[in-house]
Amino acid sequence: MEILNEIKFKMPSLSVNEAAARAVVSSFLIQADPTVEELSDIRTAVSEAVTNAVVHGYRHKKGDIELTVRLLPEREVYIRIKDKGCGIADIEQAMEPLFTTAPEEERSGLGFSVMQSFMDRLKVKSAPEKGTTVTMRKRLSEHGV
Repeated sequence: MEILNEIKFKMPSLSVNEAAARAVVSSFLIQADPTVEELSDIRTAVSEAVTNAVVHGYRHKKGDIELTVRLLPEREVYIRIKDKGCGIADIEQAMEPLFTTAPEEERSGLGFSVMQSFMDRLKVKSAPEKGTTVTMRKRLSEHGV
């Protein structure tokens, strides 16, 4: 994979860092001149992935979340959010709309559905007690190029 530019950001699993993750992604992607809608979509998908790591991955425990953002050829954006939390035993079930592991917290169970709707590709790799890696890709339009 040819990488034109890349940034890596590591943060503790605190819900306040969801905003930091959105800001980091936005600041980095400005160089690619995305549309406002594209940037909003990406920020929302990142927010959902980080929220999942905080709420479900670490379940009120502390740990690190790693965010990697890459600019690839042909205006493709690659984003990876990785945690070393509890992991997901059944990824297929976890990706079903309305499924949540935290119903007592009134979670909607739409995180993965939101990510899928805003990004072109979504891949989830996970193993119990090993953590979860969410990889997303989106091709930016040619509006300003």
